[in-house]
Amino acid sequence: DAPAEPWRRLTFVDNPELQAGTGPMDPGDVPAFSATDSGLRYRILRHSDGKKPTADSTVTVKYRGWLNSGKVFDSSYEQGEPTTFPLDSVIAGWTEALQLMHVGDKFKLYIPSDLAYGERGAGQKIGPHTTLIFEVELFAINGKK
Repeated sequence: DAPAEPWRRLTFVDNPELQAGTGPMDPGDVPAFSATDSGLRYRILRHSDGKKPTADSTVTVKYRGWLNSGKVFDSSYEQGEPTTFPLDSVIAGWTEALQLMHVGDKFKLYIPSDLAYGERGAGQKIGPHTTLIFEVELFAINGKK
């Protein structure tokens, strides 16, 4: 018998189901993840030279969020339109990550539990102490809150 292939986590880059309906990525090799001091990990899938939001900006994004299991828990792609919200009204990981992005950028995010919903979780879909994974496209900055 041939040895089994080693296990490896499927990611956005190699899972067409998670890519469905999203915009293109930059051509070439997929870049490595970067990390911030808080523990947020991000990968730039598409880079642009647009403006960056600040913590008190209102932004318009398209996104898909899933758990380590691969189960999608929320997606504006499936809802059919972008979502607009003030950055100071979302989880800390989103507030931090979106300030790293330019309008037109597309990032993959690994948001640790302490920058997400922590020990309380979020309803039935997101349990306590859960790392969240997102693919996010920043479409617009709609001014300050």
